Amino acid sequence: MRKRTSRLKKTGPAAASAAENPPLPAPESARQPARGAYFNRELSWLAFNRRVLEQAQNPNHPLLERVKFLAIVSSNLDEFFEIRVAGLIQQVDGGVTEPSLDGLGPREQLRRVHSVVASLVEDQHRCWHRQLMPALAAKDIHFKTADQLSPSELNWVRTYFREQVYPVLTPLAVDQTHPFPQLGNKTLNVVVALDNPDTPDVEGFMAVLPVPRILPRLVRIEPSQHGPQQYIFLSEIIKLCASELFPGYRLHGAHAFRVTRNSDLYIDEEEAENLLKKIEEELRNLRRNAAVRLEIEEGVDDRIFTALCDHLGLSHEYVFRLPGPLNLMRLMSLHDLLDRPDLKFPPFVPAHPPALMPPEHIFAAIREQDFLLHHPYESFAPVIDFVEQAARDPQVFAVKQTLYRTSGDSPIVRALIEASNNGKQVTALVELRARFDEANNIQWARQLEEAGVHVVYGMVGLKIHCKCSLVVRREARGLQHYAHLGTGNYNARTARAYTDLSFFTAREHITREVASLFNSLTGFSRSPVFHHLLVAPYNLHPRIQELIGREADHARAGRPARILAKMNNLVDKTTIDHLYAASQAGVRIDLIVRGTCCLVPGIRGLSENIRVRSIVGRYLEHARMFYFENHGGEPLVLAGSADWMPRNFFRRVEVLFPLEAPELRHRLLDEILPTEFRDNESARELHASGAYLPVARRDGEPPFSAQTGFMAATLRERPAGHDGTGNGNPVERVARHQPPVSEPSPPAGG
Repeated sequence: MRKRTSRLKKTGPAAASAAENPPLPAPESARQPARGAYFNRELSWLAFNRRVLEQAQNPNHPLLERVKFLAIVSSNLDEFFEIRVAGLIQQVDGGVTEPSLDGLGPREQLRRVHSVVASLVEDQHRCWHRQLMPALAAKDIHFKTADQLSPSELNWVRTYFREQVYPVLTPLAVDQTHPFPQLGNKTLNVVVALDNPDTPDVEGFMAVLPVPRILPRLVRIEPSQHGPQQYIFLSEIIKLCASELFPGYRLHGAHAFRVTRNSDLYIDEEEAENLLKKIEEELRNLRRNAAVRLEIEEGVDDRIFTALCDHLGLSHEYVFRLPGPLNLMRLMSLHDLLDRPDLKFPPFVPAHPPALMPPEHIFAAIREQDFLLHHPYESFAPVIDFVEQAARDPQVFAVKQTLYRTSGDSPIVRALIEASNNGKQVTALVELRARFDEANNIQWARQLEEAGVHVVYGMVGLKIHCKCSLVVRREARGLQHYAHLGTGNYNARTARAYTDLSFFTAREHITREVASLFNSLTGFSRSPVFHHLLVAPYNLHPRIQELIGREADHARAGRPARILAKMNNLVDKTTIDHLYAASQAGVRIDLIVRGTCCLVPGIRGLSENIRVRSIVGRYLEHARMFYFENHGGEPLVLAGSADWMPRNFFRRVEVLFPLEAPELRHRLLDEILPTEFRDNESARELHASGAYLPVARRDGEPPFSAQTGFMAATLRERPAGHDGTGNGNPVERVARHQPPVSEPSPPAGG
């Protein structure tokens, strides 16, 4: 029997990388930017979430899609407080005064963050109460509070409470003999104020009702009735019926509240003998982490409000009094509850490249040519086929795979298990520390181990964020390597909601370096050499600076020079400074940065040749792609997993890969990027003031959305009667690769 292995790599390139590849200094030939030339990272991210809110406010979107965007705003804010605000609070508590890139200290950042968040949350609730609720009511979808219920609805709600809610609630008194209960992160709670009629002179009592997660937060009233649909939030039901839990007492106030806690895992990896067990322990401890935000309904009694703040150790700037509902993220379920296609985006079925069909011939197809897929406009099925065929093909000897985030009932994990059961050597690098997916990845790791897969959990000081799959196959001419490299996770669900690129190749010089990367991640290698791949933390950061600097040199010499780049976030100061220097040299630089951007465009004498756009739309823009016009006389085109952030350059394993086939370079340079830069509908342009404004249209220019354009092009290019799945049983094939759930909500990042 093959030996099962699962271990934390105790030595690795992290420490060596930090010492051998320190951040490069800014170019001395350019004017050094002042601190005012950088945007604050936290405020820039909040500006991104404001752009998500704009989608909820956009009357041109289908109504239930607007509700979904509103829910995403709340989900994003939760993560922002759990990680970013929690980190700032820790800095303040620890006496850290070191300024951020833009010169703001932690305390001043917190002050500005609170001001911006307060405005954002106010606008979010205004959007719900004044725009979306009335619009839903006009479509016979009504949301009611307890005092708006008709007598029959009131009876139904009380019955629902007694039968479905009352049995699972546990009232917790708070007094001298009952300490304040430990409240879970982001859980719904109701605090009630009570009086004893027999002792009117005694100060009132307080109790807390923690609401189990198992209960649905959105309840349809009288679901058997036809006609308009009536909904009520669970918190309204509990507040209405809370007195039934305290017989003999008089209830004179009930308010929902919610606590957000610091959720950033801290693990001293040098001391962690078993990373899997350590992470499981930390996940349990998250329930007890420090509070960083309190959301509570308006009108709560001052005495109870003060008691909550005192217990949580929160000053009032971390408290948000809201008109309700507290957690608008729970509106996400409405999209699935309602069978109203008239209120949703039209369904879109991705195309399947005919050249990659049937799946049994996928290796022969890749051996003949490279392939570039653009998700979700093109199907993710070939990526799954790649691993599934590796598992079943008797000529395949080995499969190596990175897993950062994957889906429930993952077909990739199933294929790796099948490959191991078929006697192939299978290695999976499972990143346990993928934020908020730790528990899922622990589950996958154990399933893989039980099947005999060699599981490597990670590397000291580094997250394995690259998206790589390698297949070793014995053929007539010897061992042949096939690789898939991507910009997105091996997740069939998010592949339907994120825009990403997938690259298949059998080019020996590329696959050889992919094999070297896997060997360095599973074995020992302090400084592997890569000539074609750009790999963090080894050569990615210095090579990016070199490529930017080379464009600047060409511009100074009067030769063509241009940089196009698309990414999720741009934060690294050294890279920003090199972009500023290139702009001053005359390089034209066009950037698409979906989320955080600390670079300030359009400053005369510094960044006047730099334009920055952000696209927020139906799909989460997630692909990273880069173009350098004059690389030894011809353009260099790259794609991969890395943003331009310190964490991606120095604290993660990332891979950028070159597109060398002329037809693939043509597709990226003449089709994909130009389409995105044409967007004047979903795109917003970043100005030196920090404002993201709609892209200006020329007189008579029609509105154009890149995402809509890609979908339309896919439909135009699809042969008549062809649904894009590429075989004779399209319905079965699509169902096999698409989980029977709605598209997931895009998070803030990925």
